Amino acid sequence: MPADDHLARELLDGLAEAVVTVDQAGVVTLVNAMAADLLPEVAPGVDLAACRVPALADAAGSDSFETEHHGRRLRGLRRPLADDRSAWYVRDVTEEHARTDALLAERSRTAFLAEAGSRLGLSLHREQTLRTAVTLPVPYLADAAVVVHRPPPPAEDQPHWIRYATGDPGPVTGLAGWPVVESVPGLVEALDGDLTEPTPWLDAELADLAEVLPAGFGRPGTVLISPMPSAGGPAGALVLARRRKRPGFDKREIGLAREFAGRAGAALAAAELYGEQAHLARVLQNSLLPPALPRLSGMTLAGGYRAAGDSLRIGGDFYDLFPTGDGGLFALGDVCGKGVGAAVLTGRVRQSLQTLRLVEQRPRELLELLNRALLDAPDAARRAQFTTLLLGALRREPDGGLLIRVAGGGHPSPLVVRAGGGVETVRVGGMPVGALTDARFADAEVRLAPGDLLLAYTDGVTEARGGPTEPAMFGDARLRQALATGAGLPPAALVDRVLQLVDEWLDGQSHDDIAMLAVAAG
Repeated sequence: MPADDHLARELLDGLAEAVVTVDQAGVVTLVNAMAADLLPEVAPGVDLAACRVPALADAAGSDSFETEHHGRRLRGLRRPLADDRSAWYVRDVTEEHARTDALLAERSRTAFLAEAGSRLGLSLHREQTLRTAVTLPVPYLADAAVVVHRPPPPAEDQPHWIRYATGDPGPVTGLAGWPVVESVPGLVEALDGDLTEPTPWLDAELADLAEVLPAGFGRPGTVLISPMPSAGGPAGALVLARRRKRPGFDKREIGLAREFAGRAGAALAAAELYGEQAHLARVLQNSLLPPALPRLSGMTLAGGYRAAGDSLRIGGDFYDLFPTGDGGLFALGDVCGKGVGAAVLTGRVRQSLQTLRLVEQRPRELLELLNRALLDAPDAARRAQFTTLLLGALRREPDGGLLIRVAGGGHPSPLVVRAGGGVETVRVGGMPVGALTDARFADAEVRLAPGDLLLAYTDGVTEARGGPTEPAMFGDARLRQALATGAGLPPAALVDRVLQLVDEWLDGQSHDDIAMLAVAAG
């Protein structure tokens, strides 16, 4: 062999691609070392169309191919040579395909987990979380998904299930019962937080779970059961079932299913915690909403209330009215802070007043008893909260008027709206309740003639920030003007008027708690 031909041969054998040349008759004339490795059936002198390489044999009218051969993925490209000859360049793309498939699988996995995180994270309701947990894995991970779980109290302590499968119009729910749960291998273990391996189900097991699987689903090919862990223990178990014609779960899919089950368990636990808190908030709200005012002979009363703009609709402002032998005793207060913490102290103040007024009905003396009771509470030192409060004793007079003795505990002074339009301040002062053991309180007396009205209010009214141009407080002046122009209105109408003006001033802005109580003779 000439030196040049020997060098050319060495160069061809050093290529990473397989090179096969054929003459104008389609007979192989050259095969380099890589071609001999990838295509052992092809040799010089062999008719390419007759060799046992289907991709090359069938590519007579084509310039490229891609096929599986001896377990490898091959990609070929034909280039014309001189004298009607041609050359095939064949490359092994098995690893390239594997990397591409792995990248696509990872992208798909990431997209699935991102959607799962988004949908599970946005759901704070238990039933919606369960529906999301069974719909997301179908059909990506399984042909049917079942979540077995225990409902929260006071429901019966029996496992329930929710299922979704391809072809179902929506999730289906039911009661599993312990005998059914115990008949499925691995399900009890998963409910206890243990991992199990994917397994086929036997016919006997299928009969036990006929009501859980969709009608016509048949015996699953493979089932993967994963615990749904949460901080307080397993929230349930996720059952993923594949039909017999579908391949079983590989290692990557098992890991993905268990990660999803973990996220679903955490979301379900969060939803259950939210449900408990929402229930407690509703109970607290119902106990702390302002009461319906009782009717008192010879006088008319009306209250108004706006909780601070939070989702619980409960806060630290309140009013109450207690009938007495010769009239009534009203209370209007503002607990330091807002939200649940303030609402709890509000409940304590109201309950204390409810009890203490049975032994003391003089407003100033009742404030002193309340201050002592709040400071004697076990958590008073760490609570560091106080209450501003007005207490007023209402007494009918023979001429149809009202005599009101008002005691103040650091609260804004009430206002008297005279029938003629004048607005007067009943100055009582005093110190907040529940702050100091030696707190001093003050009282004052005011008489309402027929047509006059007394309004007690919290600072949420005057400190409401809004306005048509730039934020400013509603203020004392606007309140007095609203009362003056509403002189002569009955208490309910005047309270509604003030609330409407404050709402218009706020124009949707956040605000502090607001409470008002109006009383008039008649």
